[in-house]
Amino acid sequence: MGNSLNCVNCHLDAGRLADSAPLWGAYGMYPAYRAKTKNVDTIENRMQGCFMYSMNGKAPAVDAPEMKALVVYMYWMATGAPVGKNLPGRIYPVLKNPPRAPSWEAGQLVFEKNCQICHGKNGEGQYTNGQAVFPPLWGEKSYNWGAGMHRVNTAAGFIKANMPLSQGGQLSDQDAWDVAYYINSQVRPKDPRQTATIEEAVKKFHEENCNYGKEIHGTKLGL
Repeated sequence: MGNSLNCVNCHLDAGRLADSAPLWGAYGMYPAYRAKTKNVDTIENRMQGCFMYSMNGKAPAVDAPEMKALVVYMYWMATGAPVGKNLPGRIYPVLKNPPRAPSWEAGQLVFEKNCQICHGKNGEGQYTNGQAVFPPLWGEKSYNWGAGMHRVNTAAGFIKANMPLSQGGQLSDQDAWDVAYYINSQVRPKDPRQTATIEEAVKKFHEENCNYGKEIHGTKLGL
């Protein structure tokens, strides 16, 4: 792992919480074709991606003890769940496009009012004895530009359902879009898939709802 995040930061309540990408909803859906990899991925492949992007680290081998432990846990969590059925609550909610385009300035206000008390004024998170008790949302210790959460729509759905922590549904859809846009308009580790220019990486990997490669408030994101 190359940052301060853990699986539970996106898969809340030890991977049990609906609308927070619960593990019981994922196991029975693999193997599956993924547009991101342009391949049929196993559950091990899927988690390798989490280590590379969400954790900004290195993917463990499919037979590594850590990988085996994660797969066993997911298998146990999915006990009794049907195979190949997209269960309610499996993914983050998909929000409709907001009434107006997401705004950096509006998102900053939402962040200051609702988020910075836990995640810090500069999105740096909070730590106790060197361990993150509230994860950093941007900067070198957060997820990189290849993580699914860097997409504004993905982050907005997660935020709407789950944030502030244990108070999901408190924010309006517009607020969720705005603060997701604000968070994903900040500097974070580069996409490890980028081997040439940002422009080439944008065309190959980022024709999606994200700010990768854009210049916002004088900073070009992705460098």
